[in-house]
Amino acid sequence: MIHVSNLKKAYILGTQTLEVLKGINFSIEKGEYVAIMGPSGSGKSTLMNIIGCLDSPTYGSYKLNNVEVSDMSDDKLSNVRNREIGFVFQSFNLLPRNTALENVMLPLQYAGINKEQRREKAKKALIQVNLGDRMDHKPSEMSGGQQQRVAIARALVTNPSIVFADEPTGNLDTQTGEEILKIFRDLHNNGQTIILITHELEVANEANRVIFIKDGLIEYDKIN
Repeated sequence: MIHVSNLKKAYILGTQTLEVLKGINFSIEKGEYVAIMGPSGSGKSTLMNIIGCLDSPTYGSYKLNNVEVSDMSDDKLSNVRNREIGFVFQSFNLLPRNTALENVMLPLQYAGINKEQRREKAKKALIQVNLGDRMDHKPSEMSGGQQQRVAIARALVTNPSIVFADEPTGNLDTQTGEEILKIFRDLHNNGQTIILITHELEVANEANRVIFIKDGLIEYDKIN
């Protein structure tokens, strides 16, 4: 599903060049649960942005479902992001004035699905994360764990090929974090491909495979 070959990313800062990724190689198959782990500044978030089609590499190849991403038009990339990829972020990124249901419906609006279908699909996604009774609540009326469940439902509502979770338990207490990780476990058991970005070993150990990045290179890639 994902094939990365000699991937590099550099930023120009004035007269200096900052190399963030220095030659990354790996493949991820459909249905895998992979944690990309590393300390702050290791390059893991930059890597997620590239394989999540939010950024482009400076050099190297990234193929998604056997298609070279650099060859995709802007429209095709936008379509891939909307339909193939679901994102869950540490900070939830919910619209504060919208209800849980409205927040989850939003990606379907971008996909051009009619309102009745959007509502039904969003309801199913919220029920999937055990929030069937909180659909009409706004983020300020929910706990951090409930807000993260809404964010997960929003990521799932388009039935994506891949779910990216960037430090999804970072703003949560330990017990709530464990509840969120259980949702990802259940999703994986049902065949969902999940890529988890984290700097915490305990969180990374939830995945079936850990890719550890340090100083822009893979230090190890192991099966849990």
